Amino acid sequence: MPILKQEIDLHPPGLFGAPFPPWQVAYVRSRHEKALARYLLRHGIPFYLPQFLQERRIDGRKRISSLPLFPGYVFLPISTAERKKSLESNLVVRLIEVFDQALIHGELMRLWELQITGTPLVPHPYLEIGQEVDVIAGPLKGCRGTIQRQHGQLRLVVSVTLLRRSVAATLDRESVVPVPFPSPRRELARSPVVL
Repeated sequence: MPILKQEIDLHPPGLFGAPFPPWQVAYVRSRHEKALARYLLRHGIPFYLPQFLQERRIDGRKRISSLPLFPGYVFLPISTAERKKSLESNLVVRLIEVFDQALIHGELMRLWELQITGTPLVPHPYLEIGQEVDVIAGPLKGCRGTIQRQHGQLRLVVSVTLLRRSVAATLDRESVVPVPFPSPRRELARSPVVL
């Protein structure tokens, strides 16, 4: 089944090519990212709402939805007057100040450049070295470990603690998810003895 007309990701179209006020991040009410984007568009307020396409089968029929890449957040390079107007929408829970403007501008610009190439974007939990993860696929499914180092964008080396020893294994990024809360064994997992 064809998707509904995809919402606008970016307004104005040349957002990353022109100087704009400092970026702020709008944390919005649950599932109201697109509603805020429509409100901002109507009022001529600049925004960036990166989206991705998700395909699902419901009752045997293929459905394609356009969803926010970062649920709950819309990026706004806005002035003080535009800040006030965006808060009047009653869709913004709070505005988050951004302290490193160059960093966020560069990251969002690279994300936009990737998005306009047509490369399929897939949200994935943020992973970093030292973070504890659960293995959800493959032969080590059900194990818990700590990320030791990353190779490029798609490969990880994870140390899995077994019987107070560790085994290093290279896993696909998609086979691990971050542990929601630190476990009491985190310190042991951080300095493994690799066999």
